[in-house]
This record gives sequence, C-alpha cells and structure tokens, in this order.
Amino acid sequence: MGRKAVVAVCTLNQWALDFEGNLNRILESVQEAKEMGALYRTGPELEVCGYSCEDHFHESDTFLHSWQVLGELLKSATCSDILIDVGMPVQHRNVSYNCRVVFLNRKILLIRPKMSMCEDGNYRESRWFSSWTKERQIEDYYLPRMIASITGQTTVPIGDAVIATRDTCIGFEICEELWNPQSRHIPLSLDGVEIISNGSGSYMELRKAYVTVDLVKSATFKSGGAYLFSNLRGCDGQRIYFNGCSCVAVNGDIVSRGLQFALKDVEVIPATIDLEDIRSYRNRMRSRSHLAASNKPFPRITIDFTLSDEKDTSLVVNRPIQWKYLTPEEEIALGPACWLWDYLRRSGQGGFFLPLSGGVDSSSTACIVYSMCTQICEAVEIGESQVLDDVRRVVCDFNYTPKDPKELCNKLLVTCYMASKNSSEETKLRAKELASEIGSYHFPIIIDTAVKAVLAIFQAATGLIPKFRSNGGCPRENLSLQNIQARMRMVFSYLFAQLMLWVRGRPGCLLVLGSSNVDEALRGYLTKYDCSSADINPIGGISKTDLKSFLHYAKNRYELPSLSDILDAAPTAELEPLSEGRITQTDEQDMGMTYAELSEFGRLRKMHSCGPYAMFEKLVHIWSERTPQEVADKVKHFFRCYAINRHKMTVLTPSYHAESYSPDDNRFDHRPFLYPVNWAWQFKRIDEMVAAMNNKKAN
Repeated sequence: MGRKAVVAVCTLNQWALDFEGNLNRILESVQEAKEMGALYRTGPELEVCGYSCEDHFHESDTFLHSWQVLGELLKSATCSDILIDVGMPVQHRNVSYNCRVVFLNRKILLIRPKMSMCEDGNYRESRWFSSWTKERQIEDYYLPRMIASITGQTTVPIGDAVIATRDTCIGFEICEELWNPQSRHIPLSLDGVEIISNGSGSYMELRKAYVTVDLVKSATFKSGGAYLFSNLRGCDGQRIYFNGCSCVAVNGDIVSRGLQFALKDVEVIPATIDLEDIRSYRNRMRSRSHLAASNKPFPRITIDFTLSDEKDTSLVVNRPIQWKYLTPEEEIALGPACWLWDYLRRSGQGGFFLPLSGGVDSSSTACIVYSMCTQICEAVEIGESQVLDDVRRVVCDFNYTPKDPKELCNKLLVTCYMASKNSSEETKLRAKELASEIGSYHFPIIIDTAVKAVLAIFQAATGLIPKFRSNGGCPRENLSLQNIQARMRMVFSYLFAQLMLWVRGRPGCLLVLGSSNVDEALRGYLTKYDCSSADINPIGGISKTDLKSFLHYAKNRYELPSLSDILDAAPTAELEPLSEGRITQTDEQDMGMTYAELSEFGRLRKMHSCGPYAMFEKLVHIWSERTPQEVADKVKHFFRCYAINRHKMTVLTPSYHAESYSPDDNRFDHRPFLYPVNWAWQFKRIDEMVAAMNNKKAN
C-alpha cells in the first residue's frame, strides 16, 4: 500500500472576465505542479472566470466562456495524468451554482456546488448563486455539447460527493464552508475522507491573517486529515485584495505555505503527506472513531487512479512549520502596494499623480508607491519575467530594466505640492524632502490665481465676496472659502495627470491617487469632490493611527528620514489664513474629536452594530474617566457629523479595503445617506440615561 502522496495548492492572481489570462495562469500552475511531482492540483475559488464578476454572473456569456476555458483545459496535454479541480460557475436546472469541477484525463468526475454562501463584509454571493442544499446527494448533470464532444460523456454527477482513488479519498469545501459553524470537513472526515481541498476567495483585512490559519489548522486538529487551502491573490477588479496564504495542514499543523503578498501571478505550493500518519492519528482518537462508525456516508465517485507510489521511497514528508505573521505595518507596506500595481498594469495607464501636501496621509500614499517600486525591483532582480514585461509595458520602453526603487519611482510617480496663501513653508519643505528621498518627479504650484478667478465670478454674479472667519466671515463663508481651495486642487490634479506624461515625452496618462483615511471618511471630514476625489485611494481603508505606525516603519525600512518631521507635525488642512506665518487650524480641533476617538466610534458603529444609545452605553464604561455627560456629548457630536456627511460616502474614491469598520457605502457598508440629523428619539434616551446615572451617583 502506498503511503506518501504529493499534492499541490495554488495561489493565482486572476482577473474578472480575463478568460484567456486566467486559462494561461491555470495551465502554468498545473505544469508547475506536475514538475514538482504532484498528482493532485487544486486552485482558488472561481479561478476560471475570476471571483469578482458580480452581476456578470447574470449573463449567460460568463457561463459559456467558463465552459470554453474548461474545454481547453480538458484538451490540453498539460492536464494529462494529474487529478485536477478548478473553480467555475455552473447552471444546473436553471439555478446558478459556484462549483468545483474535478477532472482527470479528459473525463469530468464530479461537479461539486458550494453549500454555504458568504453574505457578510464585501461578499454578496446569494445575489448570483444559490446554495446546494441536498446533503450527500448527487444528480445527473447534462454536459454542454462542446464538452461532451471532448469527454465522450453525456452526463456527470453533480452534488455533495467525494472522490475515491485506489489509495485515499478526497472531499471538498469551498471558501465559506470552512468558516461556517456547520463546516463540511467534519462529516467528510468522519466518512474517511483523508484529503479535503478548499478553493477560496478570501480577502485581507489588517490583523486578520491568523483567522484563516487557525481555521485551517483546527479543521484537521479535531478530526485528523490533510486540508488543502488555495486562495486567490491580488486585485481582480475590486476594492478588495485577495491575500494568498495558500497552505496545507496535516493533523493540526501547517506543513507548507505560500506568501501573503507577492507580485508573482502564479505560485504553486507542494506538500508531501503520509497517508498512514492520517490514519494512525485518527485511530488514536477513540471518540472520533466511535462517531465515524455511525456516520452517514457520502456518495463516492470511484476512479482507477492513485496519488501515492508504493515503490517511491525517496519522498520526504513535509514536517510542521511555524507561521510567521506580518505586522500591521508590514501589511500596509505590502498589501496596498500590490493592489496599486495590479490596478496600474491592468488599467493601461502610465503611472500615478499624487497631490503631496507634506502631511501623514499623502506621505503614506507616496511611501506605499515607493514600496510598490521596491517590490517590483526585487521581483525583477530574482528573475520574474512577467513583472519585467509589465514594467516595460507601463513605461512604454521595451528595453527598460529598473535599476533601483528610486529611479523607478521617478518614472511611475509624479507628485505636486499645491500651495495657496494659507500654506506654510514647513509643509512645502516636508513634501519636497520626501519627494527627493523616494525619487518622485516633483514640482510645486500656486493655486491662488485660480481661487481668485472663481471668487471674482461669484462676486460678479452676486455683488458679494465671502470672508474667512478670522476676517469677520460667518461659518458658511469660512467653509466655502476652504472648499474652493480643496476643489481647485482636484481640478489641477486631473489636468496634470492627463498631461504630465506628454510634458515628459511619454505616451499615456496618470492615475490620480487619493489620500483620505478611513477615520476622516467616517466623520465626513473631507470636501466632496476635493483632492480626496481621485481614481483610486490606497489608504482609504486605513486608520490615522495605523498610518502613523506605518510611517515609523517606513522611515527605517526604506531609509526616509524626512518622515520624522512629518510625524511630528500636527495634522492640518491648511485652508484657513495663517497667523504670523504659522498654522492656526488643526484637524482634530476642526473635527471636535481625536483620531483615537474616531477609531473607537467606527468599531462600535460597524463591528458591534451600535446605534447612538448602544454606543453611549458601552462608551460610558470604556471611558470611565469621563463624566456621563461628556461621553453623551461626544457620542451626539459624532452621530450628528456622521449623519450630515454620510452622503459623501456615495462618491468615495474606490479605496483599498483594509479595515473592518470601513464606512464605504459602495460595497461594504450599506446604510442610508439621508438621516434625521437630530436623532431626536435616540438622543432623548441618552439624556434620560445620563440623568439616571447622575441621580444614582448623587444618592
């Protein structure tokens, strides 16, 4: 009897509706798996069409082209003599399912539909797919004629079944089924399934990598067996970034793993497992054996194929490894940078344009671009030909090879300090120094002439001219004058983004980068259609606190000493007049709350589903050093600002998703944008509780 089997999990950077590219990456992964000696290859969720097709799953074309890709895989000599399963959408009896399709030597063995839909966070799977609810049942699926002509089959099994080879048994979960309280890996393992594969589309959030790893390990700790987790990587057309980390676990230990962030589009992770280790581990667990003896069996699709070779004694079994987790600062440095690279190379644009103010937010965005350039140079240096080809296509020079990150950054990033009479020399100098250190193509402009022209038009139309608060203007006048400056910067950003490559003698245009953080979006502390309005925003899902920590990390990691002064400076919009050349306006004063408080509000509002009353109930104990009235005033102020500014989230620049309390209205946070801003009922209940608490304290 054979003991040792080589299996392969794959991390693929697929792209929604890029059927040709997706096919080539799947074929490359199969070829690599075979070269590594694997006889079973599994891949990520919906890898054939791309995960984020969304409403394209309502189109018959998406299903047709997926079958066409499968046909090419079935015909390919690359896919011979290896057991393969791929992820693709399938319609059965006019119902759409998210499926794994298992095949071997031009024969489809099983179509296994997903049984638990993911409905939280950025996922809305039941909008496009239905769950397979017929446990341990299979039906006949009538193959499309183009596939039948390749396989010689008319029907194949579809449903909740497993594959039985001559030496082992393989079962399947799809993404959410691992997270579900009634995970399928438990009954599968009780039925003697020794290898369970999971094709997944799991996206990253800061500090969450351990969740997947713990689930994969626990899936085999209680019941034994091998668990094969294959995840997508990259931006496939959405705000989210699939973060790889494909891995193999055996009997509660990780024995092989892939990278979390990388520019490589195809990563194959092999593992040699000892089937007898699984059997002895399970046999020692007597309570598990007693349960298994009465477990209802799954339908078995029996095939004449083995994953092990009893004559091959040279195979070395993978031993348990320690999983090294990245710090949040490393995740910020790597994740958004990889997301930006995917967006840039797939958008057909020639680089990025960034309004660089010399503050924490825009400096963080600049450093993330520099991190992207660093990763590109490292990939080119180790011989990643696909990355080099992409760089040459972006810069429109097919003989170009980047020398170092600073030189590459000069080609890919244009930064501009947009000064007004309210800007300080300190911020101008900080922006210039950072641009010099990272190598961006940098220049300053003065926008006062354009602002005066706008005000002259207003004066000609109304006969009035607004004034700043410091000059005697009312709050409406003061805010309008700030907003004019902010919006003019957006206009200039797009002007320069369209023409700077023309100025530099290169074809193409630049993508405008935004730099508003998640806390400011939550509070609405940004001007609608100002320079936060951009093409994409790599920091839009990251808190101010995390951005500061990232800049401390970046200062040392990338040797950028100018970041010290940027971190020491108080955050300011610099939109109001200076006093003797010094800043009078700070962000936290303007907002009426600190960034730390905003993070607390955000987590309670989104992650703990708190309205005003519930938030007060929690914060009055969390902030026990404050009086109930102080806490009530803060909560009321936050919810008034939140309600007044919620409409801004409907036009929020598409941002890299990194934080679980993101207020992004477009995908993640589905709430109204027109609120009763006085929250009369809710605030009255808070006042009653404050009064009761004060009375209790007095007595």
